[in-house]
This record gives sequence, C-alpha cells and structure tokens, in this order.
Amino acid sequence: MTKVTTHQAEDDARNENILIYVDGELVSKADATVSVYDSGFMLGDGVWEGLRLYHGKWAFMDEHIDRLFAAAKAIDLDIGMDRKGMISALLETQKANQMTTDAHARLMVTRGIKVRPFQHPSLSQSGPTFVIIMEHSQPKIPRPISLATVPHQRGLPMTQDPKLNSHSKLNCILACIAAHKAGADEALMLDVHGFVNTTNACNFFIVRNGAVWTSTGDYCMNGITRQKVIDLCRANDIPVLERNYSLVDTYSADEAFLTGTFGAQTPVSTIDGRVIGSGELGPVTTRLRGLYKDLVAAS
Repeated sequence: MTKVTTHQAEDDARNENILIYVDGELVSKADATVSVYDSGFMLGDGVWEGLRLYHGKWAFMDEHIDRLFAAAKAIDLDIGMDRKGMISALLETQKANQMTTDAHARLMVTRGIKVRPFQHPSLSQSGPTFVIIMEHSQPKIPRPISLATVPHQRGLPMTQDPKLNSHSKLNCILACIAAHKAGADEALMLDVHGFVNTTNACNFFIVRNGAVWTSTGDYCMNGITRQKVIDLCRANDIPVLERNYSLVDTYSADEAFLTGTFGAQTPVSTIDGRVIGSGELGPVTTRLRGLYKDLVAAS
C-alpha cells in the first residue's frame, strides 16, 4: 500500500515561482537561504507556526500569532517585531504571491546567526532569523490513513514541552520513521503513562458510542484545530471528553480522526492492523468536518 501523510498536497507548478520572505526581503526559492551558522540549522533553536488561507482569510490568524509569540517568549527569543509587523509581513508575502485561497504559510523564527558553532544562546549575536514560506497547497489525502503505535513519546514538559512548535522535531521524525517501517502512514504516540496521546504530526481523537474522546492535553501540542473541534462539540451537543484512555479503548472505537491546520479533520482507517469502525469516514467525523468548514467561513 502506498503511504500517505496528513500533509500530502496536490502538485502545483506555481510553487516553483513563489517568493519567500527572508528577514524583510522577498526572494525566489533559489535565493531563499540562511547561514550554516544559523541557530535553527545548527541546533534546532527556533519556533514556527503554520496557517491556512481560505477565501482571502488566514484561518484563526490571531490565535496562531498568539501561539508563536508565546512560544518565542517561552524560549527567551526576541522575535524582533511586534504582532502588527508580523501580520504585515504575512500579508505582504501573500500579496506578492497573489494567493487568495488554498495556501499554506509556515512562519519560522530562529535565534539567528552564531559567531561560533556551539550551543550557548549568547553566541547568537546576529538575528533573529525570520522566514515565511508560503505555498499553493490543496490537501490531497486519497483515503483514510493508517496508524502504528510506536515507542517514541511526546514527553514531559521538563524535557521538551510538546506544546512548543519548536524546530527540534527529531523525536516526532523518529516516530514517523518507525511507523513507516511498520507499514503505516503515521505514528500513534503514547504519553509517559502509556495512555493514547497524539500522532507525530497531528492531534488524535476517537469516537465511541457517539461521544468524542481525546487526550487530556497534558502531553500533546495545544492544537488550535484540536480546540476548535472540542468547542464545536460542546456548542452542538456532541459529547466530548478530554481524558486518559488506552489502546484497548482505541481499537474498539467506532471512528478515529486526526486534527491539524493543514488537513483539518483526517479520518483513520486502521491502527496497528485493526480496522477502526467501518474503516471509512464516519458520521461524527463527517458532521464535525461540516461544522468546522462553516466555522472557518464565518471567521
């Protein structure tokens, strides 16, 4: 079976000619470079945020910008501009690329260029580095995806807080590799207590007897789409629980789906070789997709 990912997109020739924002300048892909001494390249010392453009509007932009600034503050990184400046850079990049809908933006901020190739933040004396990659991007997920449980965890806040969208994603990459070697599309990751948590790239939900379950949120990314789904459930009389639950609960679920900025709600067909429900897009997931689409349009 050909593997798919939750970030699989339609090929779009226009992306060969996009302009990329690099430290205040809009440059071609070929010219969009950073120094090998950049702290993001050298050590993964940086934070990022992803946004989607729907019909001229960046969905939930304020919340995404808030999360980026909160992450930067958490790692003691001065972004070098205020919210107004960041939004202006985003809109400038959008205008330069003539994008109106079905686009994805990745905003990346690192601690900047180091004077020597070592760890201490004080060695980053030129920066920060701020890049926006914006692409024409229509999700292309041809079927419900398969998951495999892996030994890698989204861990404790005192090691690397999973709520940070940091450039240091190696644990998630290793989880993704393990899942692919197991023949699955994406990895299902447990928390430090062995409860079902998240995937390597998205937040995770199951549906049991009409109720939507997700993790407590203690050990997963504080996903904006995740929270929107929880809020939509509460506003539309769909029972929703943020709770600890095990793989046993997951295998016998009626439906399972992932949430993320790029793919919104992605159905899951199998987990560890076990078919979830019918193995197809289920009725609760279908309803939530419609409610989310309406929410985006109204935002």
